[in-house]
Amino acid sequence: MAKLIAVQTPEEVHRQARDYVKSYILFPSGLVGLICLVGGVGGLGYQLMATDTYTWATFYQSSGLLLLGGVIGLAQTRYQQFLLKAFPDVLAARMRAASMKRGRKKKGHASPPPIMHPGRAFVPVAYATGGTVLVASALAASLYGQVHPLPALLLPWAGFYWARLFFWRKVVS
Repeated sequence: MAKLIAVQTPEEVHRQARDYVKSYILFPSGLVGLICLVGGVGGLGYQLMATDTYTWATFYQSSGLLLLGGVIGLAQTRYQQFLLKAFPDVLAARMRAASMKRGRKKKGHASPPPIMHPGRAFVPVAYATGGTVLVASALAASLYGQVHPLPALLLPWAGFYWARLFFWRKVVS
């Protein structure tokens, strides 16, 4: 008996890719960004009220940390938007793999096509550099600046995740 092969239409592939972005990029970014923002602003509030060490330098440095995280989040979002436009089948395959029931055998499950574009070898380096810059800026603001350690650590990540959420919402809506 002949086996039926499910052919994915381009509209279906693009819908699955958008569902992947909503489920695995937007939702976690909103949740983690909210936690980081509340923790960072709470830490700044503690610094203002309890320790009386909040100055204009603290304001400028904490705003800079938030802005730096936003710039790195924007850069990552632009790359992921390029992947959505150029390789929607890869994101759709990730969504199909994630939505499969656990414990079920993966019969005939084809692996997603590889992502091949100029500069692909530099993507992991760029991701690692972005994370390192965020952590290094938090350490520098905490050790040498006017920002306490907790807000210094959380504010760049809040900017990063909120930038991802803000710039993805226009594409997926």
